[in-house]
Amino acid sequence: MVLISTDKETQIIDDIMNNIVTKTLKPGGKLPSENVLVEKYRVPRMTVRNALTILEERGYIYSEQGKGRYLREESIQIQLHLTGKTSFTDKMKRLGYDLKTRNIYCEKINYDAKTYQLLKANEDENVYKIGRMRLINDEPIAIHNSFVSETRFPRIVKDGTEIESMFAYYRQLGYKEFTSNKSLLSVTFPTSYEQQILSCGSMVPLIVVESDCIDVHSNNVLEHTKILYRSDKFKYDITMD
Repeated sequence: MVLISTDKETQIIDDIMNNIVTKTLKPGGKLPSENVLVEKYRVPRMTVRNALTILEERGYIYSEQGKGRYLREESIQIQLHLTGKTSFTDKMKRLGYDLKTRNIYCEKINYDAKTYQLLKANEDENVYKIGRMRLINDEPIAIHNSFVSETRFPRIVKDGTEIESMFAYYRQLGYKEFTSNKSLLSVTFPTSYEQQILSCGSMVPLIVVESDCIDVHSNNVLEHTKILYRSDKFKYDITMD
């Protein structure tokens, strides 16, 4: 459920956000109790509760049963290189991050004109989406979706549920060098399933990065990639290389 804030709720939210930005409220610090906020703003308890719920849904604070609400710890800064030359796994390991990957699905998608066009696939071909969840320090950071054509990769139905690194899979098939075209960035909000996988609320924005992977030797597009990054637990230093 998405809450629409009233003027008083907005004032409470803005004041708490200002305390976060100015570091008046430190990461891990406890927020004033509902009783204190009710007295301070002279509003009904429900108004205070709604304001705090909005902040919690946006990922700024969290609650502990019987103890109160706290500001989340500082975000982990992750360096992202928007390039198709090196796999995400190799980039994260090279930078020293404790990365884990879990394959979460391999499923055939319904016809989508944009995806099929990028893969240069005919409408009657099957295209599969291989999803991997990425974790850093055991915290979910992203869902990586790779869209590939069954015509180009005939074993993808059998192999897809075991793939953790698409680049490693391509190398097994004889591909050696990769590149990409431009990357597109946008923002979205998670579906119920994505909230569950990424352990985040419905109002936590996700950063979407779309790109492709091209075989340098043949110039064929091997996959279209759509990555959903959490924005509440991580900060991203985005560079090109």
